[in-house]
Amino acid sequence: MCHSLHAQEAFHPNRGYRVADQIQRDLSELIARELKDPRVGMVTLNAVEVTPDYAHAKVYFSLLTGDPAETEEALNHAAGHLRNGLFKRLHIHTVPTLHFIFDRTTERAADMNALIAKAVASRSKEDDAS
Repeated sequence: MCHSLHAQEAFHPNRGYRVADQIQRDLSELIARELKDPRVGMVTLNAVEVTPDYAHAKVYFSLLTGDPAETEEALNHAAGHLRNGLFKRLHIHTVPTLHFIFDRTTERAADMNALIAKAVASRSKEDDAS
């Protein structure tokens, strides 16, 4: 018996999240083991968002070192190769087209922590002066 994708999703409402999670795990491994591009250094995949029809996936990444724009370009250049690697690993009919996006969340959190630390230090200096 053949079910449409919509019927399957009715039975498995969390399937999209599970697929995104599996893509994230498999891509992390593929990038670490198979990508030889020097522009791609220590990449961490933070999240994967898959469209309901599984046609596209936004892959959010962060870096420890390196140029975010160069890394994003390199990852998007390798997206077809990585997608082929996913075809071999995933057991779904449609493997999404990958779109890599630099995730500035970690960067913003570090900036926010620095601002908070500066405000706390400034306040403690004011308290010491009174």
